[in-house]
Amino acid sequence: MNKHAFVPETRFGIWFLGSETWVKSVLEVAIEDLIRLIGPQLQQRYEAVLDVGCGQGKSFRLLKNKLNPQTLIGIDADSEILHKARAQAQADGVNVDLMLGNGARIPLPDNSVDILFCHQTFHHLVEQEKSMAEFYRVLKPGGLLLFAESTRAYIHSWIIRLLFRHPMDVQKTADEYLALIRRVGFDVHPERISYPYLWWSRSDLGVLNRLGIKKTPPTGEREETLLNVIAVKPL
Repeated sequence: MNKHAFVPETRFGIWFLGSETWVKSVLEVAIEDLIRLIGPQLQQRYEAVLDVGCGQGKSFRLLKNKLNPQTLIGIDADSEILHKARAQAQADGVNVDLMLGNGARIPLPDNSVDILFCHQTFHHLVEQEKSMAEFYRVLKPGGLLLFAESTRAYIHSWIIRLLFRHPMDVQKTADEYLALIRRVGFDVHPERISYPYLWWSRSDLGVLNRLGIKKTPPTGEREETLLNVIAVKPL
């Protein structure tokens, strides 16, 4: 594996990604929004769901409950983090196949998964073009990419620079991420895109808004900090 294909997290980041704040305020909120965006196409059961950048496995129980896959696969580039993911899966009673890998080199055959879940992982990847092409490759025709990502505005903010670590030169705006997803061949429709503007994604952590000092600017009048999108691999 190319050790430069991703940027590992800081100690603080590793702690935070295992916290209840992460699960409740970030992960659960994103999954609920992505499920909403899927809409009527949501089936009762999927054959294979892949979590790219599964981290400590906090998503496994949620993905099992929401998508009911026959096979759940988790991939991460950090072998030590995979040990945490395995322990979390056992604690949650979830069967999951864990693999060492990164987004640019997914150790799975072509057209092998129904859903690919990528939550707050892409901004750690250096080879973003290759990674998105890999996502397209491993998804079955008609398969869904569930993509939830922080944009350049958020990753470049002072608090994120201070506490976390990322490849800063590859960060993208929401529009640039959408363009990349479409460029590799995915279909993306406006009704399957959302731009959450959650308190933790704002430079002031939403304090000014809660104090009534500053109103939340509407979509189209602000620089987006988050992007959630459902992209479909054409049949």
